[in-house]
Amino acid sequence: MELKLPEIPELSRQHRLAAQEQLDRKTKPVGSLGRLEELAVQLCAIQHKVPPDTARKRILVFAADHGITEEKVSAYPREVTAQMLANFAAGGAAINVLARLMGGELFVVDVGVAAEPVVGVKNRKVRWGTRNFAHEPAMTVEETLQALNVGIELAFEAAEDEVDILCLGEMGIGNTTAAAALLCLLTEVREEQVVGRGTGLTDAQLEHKRAVVARAVARHREWVKTPFEALCAVGGLEIAALVGSMIGAAASKIPVIVDGFIVTVAALVAYYLTPKARDALIFAHRSEELGHRYALELLDANPLLDLGMRLGEGSGAALASFLVEAAGRILREMATFAEAGVSEREAQDVT
Repeated sequence: MELKLPEIPELSRQHRLAAQEQLDRKTKPVGSLGRLEELAVQLCAIQHKVPPDTARKRILVFAADHGITEEKVSAYPREVTAQMLANFAAGGAAINVLARLMGGELFVVDVGVAAEPVVGVKNRKVRWGTRNFAHEPAMTVEETLQALNVGIELAFEAAEDEVDILCLGEMGIGNTTAAAALLCLLTEVREEQVVGRGTGLTDAQLEHKRAVVARAVARHREWVKTPFEALCAVGGLEIAALVGSMIGAAASKIPVIVDGFIVTVAALVAYYLTPKARDALIFAHRSEELGHRYALELLDANPLLDLGMRLGEGSGAALASFLVEAAGRILREMATFAEAGVSEREAQDVT
């Protein structure tokens, strides 16, 4: 197998300009809706249509386990991943509540959980968790490509189902460790700048986690030369699937709402693999996880929300989807001055 990524179209300048022209004729002072107007224009440029479609929203939550948990880097045992999948299937998790509230379809995808498949969860398992990247690469090239293709295929499936907005989330005990290690390996950042407390580590546990990441990154930096190799070395199956789903969605002209730390690191990998993937991304929130701010800076991203959240599951993306839909509906439903019979502001001669 070799890395073959779908072609991503350019953002539509024509639809961007048309959207801005329409917004400027709505019954409001020009630019008075701030970032909602920016969002509306971005949606039109991604979808190549004015007004944009925002009614049908889908949440993809990719789940997998991590061999690095053998190093005691998490406050929870690996078994919690499978237990949470059962909770998702039963409708009892935070993302279930938010999906119902936003009227979105929730698809939970097992791409590498170290347990038998859960009824009600899509089974696209590549293997039962990654290897322990403290001692060896987390995934082979073939496994990484397979997980990437799971994400691409599910994005294409969303396009076939005429999904308008795709929200991305994850679940996997140990994945903050994998994401932090991946961020270190992709850049020159040091572990103390990006390795955080994850599920709630003590100070001593945090220092241990940072030491594990530092040793692993040093081991793999000797051979890793490309972003794809970095993903193989210390990434996760769910992270690879997230990368693929972003690239597949961008190729399908579907806007993607990016959740927190882990999904943002996946976005960074997608950007490094194919820079045009960045154009389709909308960043939901600023997580409390330590490395998230650094990852956002690398992507020149300004998230919509800052609520002190660090749950994952796509929870931040689901909340941000309300703002994204609002932006689209402003452009679609708000009256123009002419339609409403409201006088426009007259130009002032200040010369």
